[in-house]
Amino acid sequence: MSQLVVSVLVVHDVGVPVELGVEELRELLAQRDRQVDRRDEQIAALTAAVTALSETNAELVARVARLEHLLTRNSGNSSMPPSRDDDPGHKPPAEKQKKPNPAVQQRKRGKQPGSPGTNLAWTQDPNATENLFPQGTCDCGADLAGGQDLGIVDRYQRHDIPEVTVRVTQFDCHEVACGCGRTHAASRPDGARSGPVGYGPNLQALAVYLLVVHHLPVQRCVALLAALTGAAPSAGFVHAMLARTAATLGAVQARIRALIVVSHVVCCDETPIRVGPAAPKAGKKKADKYLLVAATDLYTHYLLGGRDLETFKAFVLKDLAAAGAIVVHDRYVNYDSDHLGALIHQLCCAHLLRDLTGAAEVYPDAEWPTQVADSLRGLIHHANLARAENLSAIEKGAAQELITRLRDGVKVGLSETVRHGDRPGERKARLLLQCLRDREADVLRFTTDLRVPPTSNQAERDLRPAKIQQNISGRLTSEDRTEDRWRIRGYVSTAIKHGHAALDVLRDALTGRPWIPPDPVPV
Repeated sequence: MSQLVVSVLVVHDVGVPVELGVEELRELLAQRDRQVDRRDEQIAALTAAVTALSETNAELVARVARLEHLLTRNSGNSSMPPSRDDDPGHKPPAEKQKKPNPAVQQRKRGKQPGSPGTNLAWTQDPNATENLFPQGTCDCGADLAGGQDLGIVDRYQRHDIPEVTVRVTQFDCHEVACGCGRTHAASRPDGARSGPVGYGPNLQALAVYLLVVHHLPVQRCVALLAALTGAAPSAGFVHAMLARTAATLGAVQARIRALIVVSHVVCCDETPIRVGPAAPKAGKKKADKYLLVAATDLYTHYLLGGRDLETFKAFVLKDLAAAGAIVVHDRYVNYDSDHLGALIHQLCCAHLLRDLTGAAEVYPDAEWPTQVADSLRGLIHHANLARAENLSAIEKGAAQELITRLRDGVKVGLSETVRHGDRPGERKARLLLQCLRDREADVLRFTTDLRVPPTSNQAERDLRPAKIQQNISGRLTSEDRTEDRWRIRGYVSTAIKHGHAALDVLRDALTGRPWIPPDPVPV
């Protein structure tokens, strides 16, 4: 059988045909296959690289969108404090444009016509009177001290404070013998401690006042006391005044807490503060504590702890639930825990309005955020008017119209945001709408009970000193002294709400007779 011979003519670049055998052809085909394989590997590698780059690009786009969204957050559309509005890169809140009301005269800045003014008035009963006579000599050479008094030609009253200096008083405690033979020794003055020498209650109260009310660091408090009074207490003495004062207020704090529990409405809030070591504990991201406050227009109660459920259970909330009080709060999830009991809620409308402002920025072409916000503001306005007129509730017609507009806006928003979305802010807007739909009674409770404020502003005002203190003196090193500080602050705040001066009630506490809040007046 004859062997099949295959030959191929290959034309090279030079145009000369070359005859290839079977083996050479196989080698040529194998080279081509290897080239194709290398090309496929390169294509696969490039495809994988493009896929990885696409995924990385998508992640970066999402991160940039998230960062851009965070830079738009401010005190007008989120829970950020106004102090953060000036942070680099942040967009400040837009100025509120008030709609002109032709029925109301527009107020100008400054003192309003007809409003009572204040001035440094002349008094008919001065503490002291000094007669001033000309000094020196006349042009004729005579001494003016011998001149004839022609009467008063000018009067001037100067209001000033006396120079403050430390006054040392020695108390000699005597012992006397009664006719029956018994002896009796006089006690030291109130507030005096053991030892032959000590600072009095006025200076002690001033030191605590500067620490707690004006948030001065200990060293600056020592320097100010020295400059004002001439006294030179040590930093250790000034710092120890926190524990000494707080130790006298245990019963007062318990009474304030009890009076808050029996209140009809209580505003609550919480804020992080820097306390203790700067390094966080294992499993924690930050070395922060949380300061909780329960406040009314007459009482203030603080608790230092965490933002966890255990701290909330140790707070007044369980007792408030048992007493049937209404709690105004910012929708933090712990307030809805079943472990706290059946709380009656009023959701803070200021937080809702800020979230609606944020939703309007996420959906700039949507009408529902503005409609819902305007309806809520209108209800707050009518509640304020009814409260000022001592009415029991908002006029039904006006309230129902605004509530209908609010509901309609929520329905439109829910229909336009059928899912949480992928863009930053979309999920928050959807959750806000669901809250307005599912918790309408907790949002609008202030419209049917005018004793309920629409916002938790009272609690936020009572928490603001914590932020001021952190800005002035930074991290507090001792948790125990921080608890003392806020026990004193709750006592002072409650006394101020009752019309008492902070220094007076601090002096009373340091002399062993702390001011006690009176029983509430029945409504």
